[in-house]
Amino acid sequence: MIQPDALHLLEVGGRSHDSLSERLASLHAQVRRVVPAVDRIACALYEADGDELVTFVHSTLSAEPLRAYRFRLSDSQPLSELVARRGERVIDDIQVELGGGAGQHAHTQWLVDQGYRSSYTIPLFDHARLLGLLFFDAMTPGAFSPLVCERLRPYANLVALLLSQELTTMRMLVGSIKLAQAFANLRDIETGSHLSRISSYTRWMARRLAAQRNWDDEFIEHVFLFSPLHDIGKVGVPDEILLKPGRLEPHEWREMTTHVTKGEQIVEEMVATFGLEHLPGVQVLRQIVAAHHECLDGSGYPRGLRGDEVPDAARLVAVADVYDALRSERPYKPAWPLDTTLAELRRLASRGRLDAGIVEALIADVDAFEALRQRFQDPDPASHA
Repeated sequence: MIQPDALHLLEVGGRSHDSLSERLASLHAQVRRVVPAVDRIACALYEADGDELVTFVHSTLSAEPLRAYRFRLSDSQPLSELVARRGERVIDDIQVELGGGAGQHAHTQWLVDQGYRSSYTIPLFDHARLLGLLFFDAMTPGAFSPLVCERLRPYANLVALLLSQELTTMRMLVGSIKLAQAFANLRDIETGSHLSRISSYTRWMARRLAAQRNWDDEFIEHVFLFSPLHDIGKVGVPDEILLKPGRLEPHEWREMTTHVTKGEQIVEEMVATFGLEHLPGVQVLRQIVAAHHECLDGSGYPRGLRGDEVPDAARLVAVADVYDALRSERPYKPAWPLDTTLAELRRLASRGRLDAGIVEALIADVDAFEALRQRFQDPDPASHA
């Protein structure tokens, strides 16, 4: 359980001092001692489920960073071929070779607009699995000669190793906690579809608000990965309370609220068991599990946090969870109509229960949220009875 003297872990925007972004910035400084022209190093993750490349971590010196961006790998023939042959790509003059083309990808236009002149791109693999793409960019043309590329390859290998280790460790933690959920039959009330929706909703809102809230892509991906674990503590709530179809009695409600501290205990046990204290994403996981029932007006539980004390990650999960709960049919209630759901979200935001900016981000893209809800549909509600 998170102890009172450790509540600083819930500070807004809290990060590990050893985040992958910070390590990449340190590596960038070393690279520039060898190749001073390298102005940007960036890594995009590959998600096989949607065949998408998504921005993840970067170290950018002179340009406005490319954030919260994604595109389908198959939509880019040059990059698809690059991955297929496990090759490398050097562009000696971006302005000449890529600039000025109608209908070009947004990331290509971004490179042109920011004034980059040359680039070196390397696919990152963990054995046969594509991790993502690594980009070295320079403001001068012809910066990546064969000799320079040879000097940069060891750094690329190091980034691939760091990325593989971090992703593997995070997935191991998520897998372990999901296994605990499965053993406890938590899926009887929270389906895999619900958890997929929560992760998709939170990432969509976080991307929309990234520039406004100064959220980097590493934070967004950690929220996406860990948001489905917000209610892990419910594995410790008795079935007669957890599965009760009607209204809970006061003593039953008090027992239900203990799922937050139970969840914190599970997370800390997992972190200790696997030695994951160093993992940057663990901070976000702790915030989500500990504070997803906190409210900005101080009326939430278990700590009654108020205002800026409520972490961003928990705010995102709270809005996603309320939206999904209202829009989903359950054995004890029908799904709420969309208009009624949105009105309730705004009412809760006006009362200070939910983050109004996050609520409005959801409402602004509600068609996309409804599409995600259809994509990750629940099984027949009768199966939960």
